[in-house]
Amino acid sequence: MAIFRLIFNIAWFVLGGFVMGLAWWLAGILCFISIIGIPFGRACFVIGEMAFWPFGQQTVNRRQLTGEHDLGTGTMGMVGNIIWFLFFGIWLAIGHLTHALACFITIIGIPFGIQHLKLALLSLTPIGQTVVPTEQY
Repeated sequence: MAIFRLIFNIAWFVLGGFVMGLAWWLAGILCFISIIGIPFGRACFVIGEMAFWPFGQQTVNRRQLTGEHDLGTGTMGMVGNIIWFLFFGIWLAIGHLTHALACFITIIGIPFGIQHLKLALLSLTPIGQTVVPTEQY
C-alpha cells in the first residue's frame, strides 16, 4: 500500500501538485506580512505541504480529533474562515477546481481529480482543520 501511495504522490507532484503547493505557500507568505495573518500563514504552509503530497493524508476538524474546543474551532474560527475565503480561499479553490477538471479528462487522472476536489473544499474553510496521516484517523 505504501508503494502505491509513493507512486501516486510522485505522479501528483509532477502533474500539478507542485503548482498548487506553491500557490498555498505564496498565500502563506502573503499572510505573514501582517501580524494578524501569521496563524493563517502557518496553516497555509501545513496545507501546502499536503498539497505537495496528498496521498496518505487527510484533514479533520481539530475539535473532533482532540475533543477539545480551541480558538480556531469556535466563533473566531468561523470569522477567520470568512476572512480567509474572501482574500485567498476562493482563488485557491478555483485553482484546485481547474486542476480537478483537467485531471477528470482521463480515467487515470480521476484519483488526482478527487484529491484536488478535497483540497478545493479545504481551501474554502481551512481554519479549525488539521492534517493527519490517513492511518491515524
